[in-house]
Amino acid sequence: MSARIPLHKRLLVRLLITSGLIAVCSVAATAWLAVATTTQALREEQGQALADDMDVLAELSGYAATHPDWTGVAATVRELSARTGRRIALTAPDRTAIADSAPRGTALPPSAAATVDPLRTDTYSERGAQIAGTDPRAVGPYRLTRAERAKVDALARKRQLCFARSGLETSLRRQPSGRTVLTDPDTGSAPDYVPDACADGLLNTPTPTEAKAVKALQGLARDCLTKTGLEPGMAALVGIEPTGLDLRGPLSGKLAAKEARLVQPCLDKARRAQLDPYVAPVAELFLGTGDTPAVLFDMSSANKAKVVGTAGLVLAVTVAATALVATRLVRPLRALTAAAQQPPELHVRVPVTTRDETGILAVAFNDLTERRERLEAQRKAMVSDIAHELRSPLTNIRGWLEVTRDGVVDPDPVLLASLHDEALVLQRVIDDLQDLADADAGTLRLHREPVRCDELLQQVAAAHRVAAGAARVELRTDVDGEPWLDADPVRMRQALGNLVSNALRHTPAGGGVTLSARRDGDDIVLEVADTGTGIAPDDLPHVFDRFWRAEKSRSRRTGGSGLGLPIVRHLLAAHGGTVAAASEPGTGSVFTLRMPGRGAPGPDA
Repeated sequence: MSARIPLHKRLLVRLLITSGLIAVCSVAATAWLAVATTTQALREEQGQALADDMDVLAELSGYAATHPDWTGVAATVRELSARTGRRIALTAPDRTAIADSAPRGTALPPSAAATVDPLRTDTYSERGAQIAGTDPRAVGPYRLTRAERAKVDALARKRQLCFARSGLETSLRRQPSGRTVLTDPDTGSAPDYVPDACADGLLNTPTPTEAKAVKALQGLARDCLTKTGLEPGMAALVGIEPTGLDLRGPLSGKLAAKEARLVQPCLDKARRAQLDPYVAPVAELFLGTGDTPAVLFDMSSANKAKVVGTAGLVLAVTVAATALVATRLVRPLRALTAAAQQPPELHVRVPVTTRDETGILAVAFNDLTERRERLEAQRKAMVSDIAHELRSPLTNIRGWLEVTRDGVVDPDPVLLASLHDEALVLQRVIDDLQDLADADAGTLRLHREPVRCDELLQQVAAAHRVAAGAARVELRTDVDGEPWLDADPVRMRQALGNLVSNALRHTPAGGGVTLSARRDGDDIVLEVADTGTGIAPDDLPHVFDRFWRAEKSRSRRTGGSGLGLPIVRHLLAAHGGTVAAASEPGTGSVFTLRMPGRGAPGPDA
């Protein structure tokens, strides 16, 4: 059997291929998802680590910008380490320890992460951007006194009210030096437009502290200007804008653009020299991973081998499990195929080993085998019965014709009548077989019309009145109301006639046969009841089988051909009805015909 099935079409191979593809796709999808998720997590972690590093550097730069030395920075280092989960260490340029969040003696990372120098920084911006220059929090001698701050605050609020009267909304912001300035609430920078009523110049006027610091800055810048080739007197033109005080110290607007480019480096150098005593010295910043090392996704050879090994193991387990399940599935299917290929006369049955779909299929196959066995037995019996039913009248006709041909018997009317009766028997059997053949083929034609049940029963009773009288059996009808049928009257008379003939044959003299009709809901119920010998309980399920008779002798004296009741069943089925039999041995039998009813036709019908 298996040799005739191509390898790629075998169920076991197809299941293995399917499971392998599913396993490969699952492993690939899982690996891709793991890599994608890990990569995304690493990117987010790296971005967060970078942001944390920038925050650490900005805070330490701010500490250096507001303290003349690193004394007391240890608390700030510990707080930053606890917040970020990183090791933070500060050392001098020669790696002399200043502060370290790690225990004493812990080795430093190979290289410094950044240099903390508030006078030369490119990492700090209040709005998050990177700028180059001096940390704006390093104000040194420009820091206002308490009285000056109060005076500038009052001037700033006064100017804010003036802006408000002009319909301009502003915000107040205090700079690291203590000066309060007005800013645009949308951009955070100085307002682009100043109303004439508010341009009194008071807020922008340097305080005594700022003027003193500017004068000192001008003095520091003179030497640099002289070396640059500029007039030393230009140092007097260098000034500040209080509203924009930052670490760059912008030049006065009186300088030309070319001269400003030459003066700016001198100004930056002078500013650093001026602020140097007020800020902490340069330090190196070291950043580590803290107490818990970061676990990174390292696709090394070992990791790749682990991924490949795990995927191979999953694939092997999947294929093995599929092979085991498929073998258990294929084994009963092969048994079914082998049994189905056996000759019909063997009637092989397969064992039912499971309760799943395959087991149900095996049970159905065994049921089919049993039905085929029964049908084969019925077919053989039917052929034998047909041969028997046809042999007897044909033998009689042939015998009488031969003796008549030989002159032994004269062809008198009595002989001819006997031969005619035998021909009628043959005709009846052939007609019954033709009716059954038409019913089996679905070609049984019906000519439906409205039929009154009382007239139908009276016609059937009249047709069998002579036979009933000869058998001394009372034949009567009983109709409840006026029920109507939509049926073929000829076929209905044939069905009822078969039942009445059968009832008369099995009812002894003095008994009775009753034809009745009544309405039961939307149905019409017709019954043929007799007081005959009845049917044994074991025989009752077979009364509608073809050629079945309770008397095995097959004598026409005690029974017909055995086709009458099967014909009744097919005629009722063609009309959309049913027939059932009930009997008590020694009491009688009742055959019930149930058909869809119809109302009485109108006067024009």
